[in-house]
Amino acid sequence: MNQPQHPAEQHPQPDFPSQEQPHPGWTGPMDPPPDHGEKSYRGSGRLEGRKAVVTGGDSGIGRAVCLAFAREGADVLFSHLDEEADDARETARWVKDAGRRAIPVSCDIREEANCRSLMDRAADEFGRVDVLVNNAAYQMSQPEGIEAISTEQFDRVLRTNLYGMFWLTKFALPHMPAGSSIINSTSVQAYKPSPHLLDYAMTKGAIVTFTQGLAQMLIDRGIRVNAVAPGPVWTPLIPATLPDTVKFGKQAPIGRPAQPAEMAPAYVFLASQEASFITAEIVNATGGTPLP
Repeated sequence: MNQPQHPAEQHPQPDFPSQEQPHPGWTGPMDPPPDHGEKSYRGSGRLEGRKAVVTGGDSGIGRAVCLAFAREGADVLFSHLDEEADDARETARWVKDAGRRAIPVSCDIREEANCRSLMDRAADEFGRVDVLVNNAAYQMSQPEGIEAISTEQFDRVLRTNLYGMFWLTKFALPHMPAGSSIINSTSVQAYKPSPHLLDYAMTKGAIVTFTQGLAQMLIDRGIRVNAVAPGPVWTPLIPATLPDTVKFGKQAPIGRPAQPAEMAPAYVFLASQEASFITAEIVNATGGTPLP
């Protein structure tokens, strides 16, 4: 991982095998298997003693972030859906292998009461929250257009991607001391929306605005707020929500999707004190797609 190499050749390139899964998707059946940094990520104490909450930590970017945070010295409480319990146990295993506390919590963040309970649990377990990563998200491709987006789907997308983020942040703040960090997962979709992901893309645009506004609101408290905007990333959400995985990521200038392990260092940096002068920023990790 540390040796220089052509970035397009560092991880698997499409075409990939055609594959489908029911939502929410699981890591095990994916071909090729995602890389979360299990063999490559090396920590250096950048988050020593920190207490972190990560939503959607069972798989994909969330698992990679949990693993990296743990290897940097943080204890991690992370949320997952009931159906993702097996993946959550695997994430917890990697955090514990790093010598840190892992607290997986089944939590559907579409409900305000669940968000409050999640943060109460974090406060009870840790005494404080130093880092909040709002990462959990829902999408479902609708190639037939806006007419095919049901009110049920629209509601689920907004409640997962926006309501949950809003509530979790609100309930975390009483437990976040000066020096804490909030990191939101937005997307290249915020700037270059794919028509078949219209509802998902609009929420990612809102996350950019939320991040920039909240950062200005909280800096007087000593809390930084930033976001990461990934391009295509090879996670279980892809075979579970897109109709065709064969060429996934090929549209990026780098010619392939990112692996979750390639996203985690951005979250580590933003959570660390090394990013002390960075707030209201969006770190774009798009594989070469130019963004404003």
